[in-house]
Amino acid sequence: MANDDDLRASIVSAAGEAGELMWPMPLPPELRASMESPVADIANMGDKYGGMLVAGLFLKDFVKDGQRWAHMDIAGPSWNAGAEHDYTPKGGTGHAVRTLVRLAEELASGSA
Repeated sequence: MANDDDLRASIVSAAGEAGELMWPMPLPPELRASMESPVADIANMGDKYGGMLVAGLFLKDFVKDGQRWAHMDIAGPSWNAGAEHDYTPKGGTGHAVRTLVRLAEELASGSA
């Protein structure tokens, strides 16, 4: 998820080049209402069926206007309880590290 289409596309592209599975997800504005709170500026939990989408909307509230940002939800693939496969070990996978390194290379070269 990202507030900038080009950044989101760069992340998806970097993931593909790095051999990690990622795809873009939306930031549905209708889920933001589920984080309203009578005692706080924002509740840190919203609609339980929104999961990562609500997490992205939560983060959005803390980023200043005009700042590009992205949320990569990596909790699920960060642990592999099954058998190892390809370069993914059993246990902690390091998922997204390859993508972040590739993205950093692109940003440093000015191509992202």
